[in-house]
Amino acid sequence: MDFKRLILGLAFGGILLSGCNDELSQVGPSIQPDGDRSFVYADTFQLEASTIKLDSVYARTVNGLLGQIYDPLYGNLKTDYICQFYCPENYKFAHEPIDGKVDSMAFFIMYDEGGYVGDSLAPMQAKIYQVTKPLARNYYTNMNPEDFCDLQTLIGEKTYTAYDLSIPDSIRNITDTSDPDYYTPNVRIRISTDIAQRFYDETVNNPSSFQNQEAFNKFFPGFYVTTGFGTGNILEVAQSSFFIYYKYKSTTEAGKDTIIHTREQFNVTKEVIQMNQIENGNIEQLLEPNEEFSYLRSPAGVCTKIVVPASAIKEKIGDRIINGLNFSMKAMPQEEWLYAFEAPDNVLLLPEDSVQSFFENNKIEDNVTSYLATFGEYATNTYSFGNISSLLQVHLENKPDEDLNLILLPVLRGTQNSSSSWGSSGKPYTTSITNYMKPSGVRLKKDKEAMQIVVLTSKYND
Repeated sequence: MDFKRLILGLAFGGILLSGCNDELSQVGPSIQPDGDRSFVYADTFQLEASTIKLDSVYARTVNGLLGQIYDPLYGNLKTDYICQFYCPENYKFAHEPIDGKVDSMAFFIMYDEGGYVGDSLAPMQAKIYQVTKPLARNYYTNMNPEDFCDLQTLIGEKTYTAYDLSIPDSIRNITDTSDPDYYTPNVRIRISTDIAQRFYDETVNNPSSFQNQEAFNKFFPGFYVTTGFGTGNILEVAQSSFFIYYKYKSTTEAGKDTIIHTREQFNVTKEVIQMNQIENGNIEQLLEPNEEFSYLRSPAGVCTKIVVPASAIKEKIGDRIINGLNFSMKAMPQEEWLYAFEAPDNVLLLPEDSVQSFFENNKIEDNVTSYLATFGEYATNTYSFGNISSLLQVHLENKPDEDLNLILLPVLRGTQNSSSSWGSSGKPYTTSITNYMKPSGVRLKKDKEAMQIVVLTSKYND
């Protein structure tokens, strides 16, 4: 059998060098016995591609998006989020506020330098509402804030721009994170002091509310963070936190009385729930019948569906062994208008009926039933998935009479460098795949030539 595989390998190399055709090729007649000849086939088939609506995506993350932006091609995108906060077990204030009174409370939306899409100077308004009902563990982006919040009671608001002109370059240029003046871009929103005082009073009068996370969530279900007026910018939120500020009495080393200003801090962490809401508008033009392009847009919005004629392939190849099926999608150049969306760096290809379980179970590509492609990794403006023949083979084994429906959608790939035998960093490998939450969009070619595939199969004449 090893000899046969060697001959087949040489045959496939010859086919790839000489071009694809549908004719049977007999391999090695001069060196193989008559009863042990191998045959290689190259059959051409036509795929179908279309753009379909993607109402929501699974987004279990502590990161969020906040804002609204309009793109002439990809339509309107509005984003906001609801979040809980992590509370240590048996929490209490580190110090006793003077006279049992706190001073103020503020909510912080923190993001990285350049962590936004759109016009950095577009005036935006952030608004905060208190969550009044326990959050359900639903991480899909079509949640309805009205199910959890009292939207008639505003507890904080702030007008901001993503690039804060009040911060001087001397502060922005500080790179030492231990420097007390180190600047992290943020939107600071003052919250009603009544909420902060009620929070402290609860720690004194009903400490069981802070016994564990479940008890804390019932007492303090969280915040809904959204926008009011303004469009043209979306923040990529890296961290959400609130601070309660107060003063307490202390003594100096010399024994003199002094007053210390301090704060208590609560953060959104992976242990608690954050739910992102994505609203898409004006995307009808992407869904219209189109012979030239299909579309990808994130977050949610639309994705590309690909139909592989599996039943016709099965009828054509019979019981031959599937050896090769290279697949790629050619992307068109990006639009050139101001703040045009960028193409997503990574896209995932997998069966339509496995999308939900893939993300909910935190899977990564296995190159059997799911494949990852990086934009332009092997060719300009191309997502190349390589040989996806295993995907077709698995489908034919389970559903030989049905066509194979695949979904292509943008993802965020987490990586880690592998170690080489020489001690240096090797090629990165995937550690996580999640739905891509950054605004992006790309047109993919779907004309007849772009949608042709060649299936390489083999058969032994035993």
